[in-house]
Amino acid sequence: MELTKQQQNYMRRIMLARMKILSRNGFYGLLLMHMKFALDGSVRTAATDGERIYFAPEFLDDISDSELMFILQHEILHVVLRHMERTADRDHLGFNIACDIVVNSNILFSAGGDRSSITLAKYGESMHLAPNGAEGCNYTAEEVYKMLKQEEKKGGGSSGRKGSPAGASGGRTVDDHSRWGTIPAEELRAIWDQRIKDAYEAAGKGRSTLSAGIERMLHELTRPKTDWHTILNDFVQEETVDYSFTPPDRRFSESPFLLPDFNETDEIVRNVLFMIDTSGSMTDKEVAQAYSEIKGAIDQFGGRLAGWLGFFDAKVVPPVPFGSESEFRMIRPKGGGGTSFHAVFDYIAAEMSGMEISSIVILTDGYAPFPPPEAAMGIPVLWMINNDRITPPWGRTAVL
Repeated sequence: MELTKQQQNYMRRIMLARMKILSRNGFYGLLLMHMKFALDGSVRTAATDGERIYFAPEFLDDISDSELMFILQHEILHVVLRHMERTADRDHLGFNIACDIVVNSNILFSAGGDRSSITLAKYGESMHLAPNGAEGCNYTAEEVYKMLKQEEKKGGGSSGRKGSPAGASGGRTVDDHSRWGTIPAEELRAIWDQRIKDAYEAAGKGRSTLSAGIERMLHELTRPKTDWHTILNDFVQEETVDYSFTPPDRRFSESPFLLPDFNETDEIVRNVLFMIDTSGSMTDKEVAQAYSEIKGAIDQFGGRLAGWLGFFDAKVVPPVPFGSESEFRMIRPKGGGGTSFHAVFDYIAAEMSGMEISSIVILTDGYAPFPPPEAAMGIPVLWMINNDRITPPWGRTAVL
């Protein structure tokens, strides 16, 4: 269908704005080159489904060319940060606001703090501060969402604070998120993962305009992944001592030197403590996945894996010992509150100090403050993270 002259003008403006972004920020610009564009009067302002960016013609009439650049960057960042696949069972409005805070703050960071880069004349400065007053680019959308919910429970709110969720833009999200989820997450990842890697590698010096949060995410995306079962196997083997000084090697019984005797590895890998995060940020599906992954680990070791299985949110459900697959199957998940990794290590120190734990494996989404490494008391820790957005600051890490 042939475009009208007005429609041609709209599309020309979008193309020119994209070219300007490409010249100023190679990372955003290169990714926008893969995007399709459409005019759609059914959206409130602008929207994306991960394949196209849709614009309401009336909205394009309301914004300048520089403001159009802001909207284009805003939409592509939702794709880069995978916001469309992460709403889950969260309050949609609250999560949409959290996502916009993170995205806008990242654009502000890329613009060197120039607030005009995230300001629309008709709507005002877009929200970019987390409820604690810090820039949203320092957090994930889930972390900002959690802050918003905590503030909501306190009966507070941030109305009136400049750049806050109820700042100059009146608490409204910049764009329309109604198209999120219309394309399956697996399809989007298949389309965008390589594009994002390529854009990051090609951006060169343009990487300096990306926040630390995006840099971490891109580092994880571009780092070769190892199947977590391989990491678990290596992790456990590292902690399994395959030699002993009792008894010493009999071949050297006459020697003044005491030499170790290399023994066969114990038939069962013992004393591994598995802890599953059952906090509110973990969906039932994610908890079930973590549970099944441990079952897979038992199968991996041919049933020769024994230890404890516990659950935690803000508190710890006392771990239950298991010595076989059948015993493991009898343990059922419990929890559903906030998240505290500190609670796990505090519990171990107080209640399991005499149990000679060989290693700790924590299955979680990672959305909580991490304690210092000293909290592990020298026990090796493997963090099993169910996403590629969180990187624990210490211990071994595997991505489920």
